[in-house]
Amino acid sequence: MLQSSSARRVARFTPSVRAAIAALSVAALLGACAIPKHPDSAAAAPDPYNPAAVQLLDDTSWVLSAWKQADGTARAVPSADQGGPITLTLSTSKGQRYASGFSGCNRFMGTYALKDGKLSFGPLAGTRMACMSPGGNIEGAFLDALTRIERTGVQMREPQQMQVTLDNGDTLTFDRSTK
Repeated sequence: MLQSSSARRVARFTPSVRAAIAALSVAALLGACAIPKHPDSAAAAPDPYNPAAVQLLDDTSWVLSAWKQADGTARAVPSADQGGPITLTLSTSKGQRYASGFSGCNRFMGTYALKDGKLSFGPLAGTRMACMSPGGNIEGAFLDALTRIERTGVQMREPQQMQVTLDNGDTLTFDRSTK
């Protein structure tokens, strides 16, 4: 049987060299067959203050989960058993942008706008019940905060959150609600 010149060259190698060449060949083949990693999978989360992300707020519902004051201290946010939670629903079901929610003691409603990456509210109306609960204590500040939004950030990756930064430096964080 005639051997090719390359086969004769390989035959001259010792068995340990042939084994090393075979191992390297197998490793090269396995490396070539590996599933490539998508470059976005290791990327950092996008900037939540991206103006384009704010356009995703239509037809969503949110629950106030944290209020960080400009000095870094946390403001108490009422839970369900304290008269809360404070909610915000942004809807387009009536043909215009309509906001509604629960502000700690009363229900509120009005219009909202999304412009230049910022959420803003038109005049808000609400019910007029008196409350002596933690929700009643924060209600006025919350409704005032909705009129002083400086920046709006939206993160639609898990956990889905909206951050609203006020003109005084306070930051309100809302978690996405499925209700």
